Amino acid sequence: MFLPISAEGISEFDYILVTGDAYVDHPSFGAAIIGRVVQSLGYTIGIIAQPDWKNVGSFKSLGKPRYAFLVTGGNIDSMVAHYTAAKKKRSDDAYSPGGAAGLRPDRATIVYANKIREAYKDAFVIIGGIEASLRRLSHYDYWDNKVRRSILLDSGADLLVYGMGEHQITEITDCLKSGKYEDLKSIDGICYNSKTEPDIPCAITLPAYGDVQKDKALYGESFMVQYDNSDPFTAKTLIEPYENCFVVQNPPSKPINTPLFDKIYALPYMKNYHPIYETMGGVPAIEEIKFSLISSRGCFGSCNFCALSFHQGKIVQGRSHISIIREAESFKWDPDFKGYIHDVGGPTANFRLPACKKQLKKGACVDKKCLFPKPCKNLDISHTDYLSLLRKLRDIPGVKKVFIRSGIRYDYLIYDKNKEFLRELCKYHISGQLKVAPEHISDKVLGKMGKPGRKVYEKFSGKYYQLNKEYGLSQYLVPYLMSSHPGSDLESAVELAEYLRDINFTPEQVQDFYPTPGTLSTCMYYTEMDPRTKEELYVPKSSREKAMQRALIQYKNPKNYELVKEALLKAGRADLIGFGKNCLIRPRQNAEPKKAVVYRKKAKKTIRNIHKKH
Repeated sequence: MFLPISAEGISEFDYILVTGDAYVDHPSFGAAIIGRVVQSLGYTIGIIAQPDWKNVGSFKSLGKPRYAFLVTGGNIDSMVAHYTAAKKKRSDDAYSPGGAAGLRPDRATIVYANKIREAYKDAFVIIGGIEASLRRLSHYDYWDNKVRRSILLDSGADLLVYGMGEHQITEITDCLKSGKYEDLKSIDGICYNSKTEPDIPCAITLPAYGDVQKDKALYGESFMVQYDNSDPFTAKTLIEPYENCFVVQNPPSKPINTPLFDKIYALPYMKNYHPIYETMGGVPAIEEIKFSLISSRGCFGSCNFCALSFHQGKIVQGRSHISIIREAESFKWDPDFKGYIHDVGGPTANFRLPACKKQLKKGACVDKKCLFPKPCKNLDISHTDYLSLLRKLRDIPGVKKVFIRSGIRYDYLIYDKNKEFLRELCKYHISGQLKVAPEHISDKVLGKMGKPGRKVYEKFSGKYYQLNKEYGLSQYLVPYLMSSHPGSDLESAVELAEYLRDINFTPEQVQDFYPTPGTLSTCMYYTEMDPRTKEELYVPKSSREKAMQRALIQYKNPKNYELVKEALLKAGRADLIGFGKNCLIRPRQNAEPKKAVVYRKKAKKTIRNIHKKH
């Protein structure tokens, strides 16, 4: 059964969960996990999905809970859900019924929490999810183009849970049941508001919000303290002063172990959207995840533009083979299952275990990364466990094909001296094309992204095509590319265009860098410097230059001609405009203005009509 969405038969819920997504009872949705965990602890919990934020009555539909409202903006930040990197309104929302846009407000977590306060002044409100997690302290907000204060203050919530949340919600329910509200402040993975600065041993006091709001360099310093204190084994308590209060961030919660991971994913999820959405066209987000398997969480790749390490952490946690196989075997009872498992992975598909044994006892290194700029000598590079899992899944009766569609770290893969996984990846787990994310080809830009250099990608692509040729397979690589990342100038963008020319590839889609909260790259974008070194950076910010960098990646598209020409001339690369084999575009001689072309066509049509009449 689904968790209740109405108060029928229940006089008072223990907890009420308010979410910006449609109600999908699947463990790929954070709201579903928290809802089921709370239920497994013996509490009643109701769901208010996508309430009408303009009507306070929507927040009263289930009454006031005995203990607390739990509030999340949804699976992704509501501002990202609503706007493109160009700040244009999106026309759809995969997490809403029928894919309809506009069913949640901007800054949903803040709006929902404030509406709950309007409905019940004395209600206990806890915010969580990705939106709260990445905005837990002062943060640069791309949409307002300013540093905003902690979302805890703007929402007026009593408590903020950051990270994945299972440990925290278990401890929170214990404290609230026993009435020990003061004990909430000792839980890892939470933030709270204090009227006075708490005396906590070894705590770090950050620069005051009012100061970082005015000083970009100081903001960069504050961000780096937050960034360096995001590991559960080494992080200190952080205290951020505001005009009338202090926001306190406790160290992150410890990673879940495999038995708990298995237990959480074995809870009685319905693995589908609620039936109320059937007549509305369902919820599009279910399509790719319904027959996919989550095998891990966390990522030690630490790309600078990704917030995963700030939310899920750098320590990879994996489910057991038995747990994953049981879930896969349950697919055959679903009439929609056709024998195809769409994905087996997580944030990074081929990360199944911690980067090294040290991480489980001492945490991830603060001063270096596992894969960048070169793999750490302590990194355990092996696909043995993942390969074993995939083989077991392929052998399940009724399973025709097991695909891998979540991201593959090609650098980790190519560093593995045992090429068995790459061979079986090509043979069994690709449906014609493999999507990978080199992101760029300029080593200068890749260095700011935290991605491996060009030669690593070329080594991987060479081996990939060699194996496919060996097996007689026509399978291709589809590289994801990003334009306008901090450090990327027109010279770098031209270098990428030349590379695409040389490999004869034109990407269908290009992603502009999107400055979202919680990433190192976003800090670079705002401050125009690398906060680690204080080195000044070139940051493309004008919409015109962003358009030029994006157009260069798709230089073959006739619609991009004028932008590509402008970019090449501005970059001093007129040599790439011509008829030679290395040129990106050809010159247009005697090009008429658009209006002149229109008038000429109309004149010709008029003359033809006159001749027809006579």
